Amino acid sequence: MAKISIVGAGPGDPELLTIKAFKAIQSADVILYDALVNPEILKYAPEKALRIYVGKRANNHRFSQEEINMMLVQYAYSHGHVVRLKGGDPFVFGRGHEELTFAEAFVIETEIIPGISSCISVPELQKVPLTRRGINESFWVLTGTTKSGELSKDIAIAAQSSATAVILMGMRKIREITALFAQHGKTDTPVLVIQNGSRENEKALLGTVETIAAKVEACQLGTPGIIVIGDVVALHPELNKIEKMYLGV
Repeated sequence: MAKISIVGAGPGDPELLTIKAFKAIQSADVILYDALVNPEILKYAPEKALRIYVGKRANNHRFSQEEINMMLVQYAYSHGHVVRLKGGDPFVFGRGHEELTFAEAFVIETEIIPGISSCISVPELQKVPLTRRGINESFWVLTGTTKSGELSKDIAIAAQSSATAVILMGMRKIREITALFAQHGKTDTPVLVIQNGSRENEKALLGTVETIAAKVEACQLGTPGIIVIGDVVALHPELNKIEKMYLGV
């Protein structure tokens, strides 16, 4: 029976996979998986299940999105249960809804299984909250690169806010991003950059809007990575900041 499950694989650590996602993978006949999916997670699938890499990285797309959409439908009809496995959460910059809409046009049974998004979990694993009473009241999750390859215009708006800014897919544009925050008087605002969050090869850097780009280049941090900009970063245990300066206690 044709079925498509669009599944979030979480930030990378296999133990952060949800139970429902684990069960879906165990029942898969075919898995179409992305570049950000930890290969260890594929071991949970049945031996007979087809495992097909359809990852898209910068300037390296093995399949177009249109081809992936069609593969989902074709494999569902030919094999049965197709699991579309995506890093993080499939509806957070994951194009999961596009795939859902395409599959439903063929009247195929579909299921969405949310994943733990890196935008929240990766800073949290560094002991940095995205919100903290007395410091900020909200957070923004933004893409650093739009469909056209340009810097998102929303970043300039976020730079004017007191909210924490969590920027995905922005590592290659970190100088442009920090320049926007500097224009709004935030050169001393703390910044946390994390590469391969939650994995064994995780790397993290701390700095400020003024210093972080140079540190990233010097340490050769790259993708996949996220950028966290905001006063809550000062709560990181390695930063020499006193929490009570924010809390007034």
